[in-house]
Amino acid sequence: MRKKILIVEDEPGLRLTLSDRLQAEGYEVETARDGDEGFRLAGEGAFHLILLDVMLPGRSGLDVCRDLRQAGVVTPILMLTARGQTIDKVLGLKLGADDYVTKPFEMAELMARVEALLRRAEVPAGSAAHTFEFGPIRVNTRRTEVFKGEERLSLSAKEFQLLRYFAEHPGETVSRETLLHEVWGYEFTPTTRTIDVHVAWLRQKLEADPKHPKWIITVHGHGYQFTG
Repeated sequence: MRKKILIVEDEPGLRLTLSDRLQAEGYEVETARDGDEGFRLAGEGAFHLILLDVMLPGRSGLDVCRDLRQAGVVTPILMLTARGQTIDKVLGLKLGADDYVTKPFEMAELMARVEALLRRAEVPAGSAAHTFEFGPIRVNTRRTEVFKGEERLSLSAKEFQLLRYFAEHPGETVSRETLLHEVWGYEFTPTTRTIDVHVAWLRQKLEADPKHPKWIITVHGHGYQFTG
C-alpha cells in the first residue's frame, strides 16, 4: 500500500515542488494551503505523515499541531521552520511534533527525515507483548494508548515510539546516538537536542516529579536508562 502524506504549506512553489518529489518517490500526496484546511484534512484522512509549515495564514502550524494532538491524532508531524526560529522548533516539539527541518533545506535531507519517520511509525505486526505497566502508567502498543491512572495521556507519535523503545530495553543505558538511530532512523547525528527535548516532555507526562525522575534516568556522559 502506498504511504499517504499531507503537505500543509501556503507557498505555491514549495508546495508543488514537495508534492512532485514525493509523488515521484511513490507516495500518495494531498495538499492544503492554510492551517484550517490542513487541520480539517488531517482529521478526516488516514495519513501516514504530515509535513506542516509553521508560518501559515489563519491557524498557524503550531496551532494545527497542538489541535491535532489534542484531538487524538497521532500521525507523525514533520515541521517546516524558518531559519533561526529556535523558539518555533522547541515549541513545535513541545506541542507534539516529531521532527523539524529548517528552510531552506536540501531535498535529500527532507526525504531522509520523511523516510525515517515513516519507517519508525510502523508497529511490528508480530510483536508479542502489546501492553506493559510501570507504576501508575499503562501502555497499549497496539492501540497506541498511554494511561496514567485513569487519565489518558496525549503523546506524540515520536514520544510514544521513544517510550516503547525504552520499555523494550529496561535497565540498559542507551546513548543518544543509539536512540537517534533506532527511534528516529538517522544514519547520521544531526546537530539537534531533539532526544533531550523528547525525554523532557516524556518526563513531564509520566513522572510524578519530572525534576527528579524515577522512570527515565539520565546517565551522565552516556545517555538514558529506563527503570520501569
